[in-house]
Amino acid sequence: MTDLRRRSTLAGLLALAGATAIRDEACAADWPDRPITLIVPFPAGGGSDLFARPIAARMATALSQTIVVDNRSGAGGTIGTAVAARAVPDGYTLLLGDTGLVYAPTIYQKPGFDFGRDFAPLSALARVPYVLVVNPARLDVSTLAEFIVAARKAPGGIDIGSAGVGTLTHLAIGLFEERTGVRLNHVPYRGGAPMLQDLLAGQISAAFVLSGVVAPHVADGKLRGLAIANRRREPILANVPTMHEAGVKELRTAIWFGLFAPAATPGPILDRLHGAAQNALRDPEIRRLWAEQGARVELESRAEFASFVARESERWNRVAKAANVRLE
Repeated sequence: MTDLRRRSTLAGLLALAGATAIRDEACAADWPDRPITLIVPFPAGGGSDLFARPIAARMATALSQTIVVDNRSGAGGTIGTAVAARAVPDGYTLLLGDTGLVYAPTIYQKPGFDFGRDFAPLSALARVPYVLVVNPARLDVSTLAEFIVAARKAPGGIDIGSAGVGTLTHLAIGLFEERTGVRLNHVPYRGGAPMLQDLLAGQISAAFVLSGVVAPHVADGKLRGLAIANRRREPILANVPTMHEAGVKELRTAIWFGLFAPAATPGPILDRLHGAAQNALRDPEIRRLWAEQGARVELESRAEFASFVARESERWNRVAKAANVRLE
């Protein structure tokens, strides 16, 4: 009787799997027959829009369907992300995710989602590394080694700005202190724009700034690039060494953007979305736009992107816990 029950249970599971596959294929055959919404959980006109809107336009053409970009900002991106997590998993709601969202459950008490559980990684879009820069009029150092020496001579004496408590620029500071053993004076701002404004004005000495944002200011000598937190140099900052080249190993900090869908979205639909996104990234105009922002085009399989997101989640949640950052 036991064997009979086992065979019956197995047959039931196989039938259910077959029925699910047939249903998913049927859904994909008719999809998309109405507009798709891409939730961008950050303010309109910000850095995320520079990647979201060009990709949405090209994917819409490939899929022969409108993709509406819906900016739902607030609470570090958690409000819009929670909305996307609760959406029906039918391929009509997507999310533009970034690095900060993978560690949101560590720093927010109730983010409204579990990123690893609630979302299916769909396609990488771009990665933009951060650069440690100083205002030479306020802190006259020319290399990363000189910066570290100055920081060790005066623990807590060098002001370094961030875009706010819990942001990636804040965690980058903590990671830098961990790797080098120095102590800096963290000055949080309400966003990257006011931080950069004060850095240029000499109100603070240093900051981690996105390569595309800081490149013009390094070129005109207003800021000095000490090291880029990346494995390789960037063409727009060819004379700025990597952290590894400058003597600090395994210090990589980049903001990345990617597309995600609710976790239970049918596989065939995810495959079509991934294909549309990857084709968009091959567009020469997209590559030109990305290069202007200091971003790299990312052509990866869904499995490769999922593996990358898992590694990033583990890494940044560890850093956030070590920094003991908690937000309401």
